[in-house]
Amino acid sequence: MAEAVAPAVSTNPSVAVPAALPVRAVLPWAVFGGLLMLIALYFVGAEQGATSVFAGAEVHEWVHDGRHLLGFPCH
Repeated sequence: MAEAVAPAVSTNPSVAVPAALPVRAVLPWAVFGGLLMLIALYFVGAEQGATSVFAGAEVHEWVHDGRHLLGFPCH
């Protein structure tokens, strides 16, 4: 009935080494994500104003609460 409560201590502890992540693999995704964020920021912050791309108030109504949440005035 003598069981060890704590696991045995290893004499050779392994050290976790992070895998190398090449910049060429990440850069296209970072640029793509940045462009998506800029497009979202445009639609939330500036669409339906002087630089409106779409006519009407549909885009404004879809992002209305996001405008207030981010501090953009809209009315």
